[in-house]
Amino acid sequence: MAIFMHAAIPGITTDQYDALNAKLQETPEIFDGCIAHVCVPSSDGLDIYDVWESERHMSAFAEKMMPVAASLGWPTSGGQQPETTTVHNYWFPGA
Repeated sequence: MAIFMHAAIPGITTDQYDALNAKLQETPEIFDGCIAHVCVPSSDGLDIYDVWESERHMSAFAEKMMPVAASLGWPTSGGQQPETTTVHNYWFPGA
């Protein structure tokens, strides 16, 4: 079952996000199971929105991504846990 995830990440800039994203792109298989990803600047940091094929895929990504983020100076604790919910339906216009 597909999972929708929203993470609010205060204090992180788009430059920090771009550095993390570039590092993660070096191992594209890390994104296995990611259906869609959006990063939006907010008034105090970033909001990340993902759709994953399953909770297992989302968790596998997080386990691999967090050490990379920490190595780039991202906070590793004390933040708010991402919000998740099951997806009822998704589709791609024109596909």
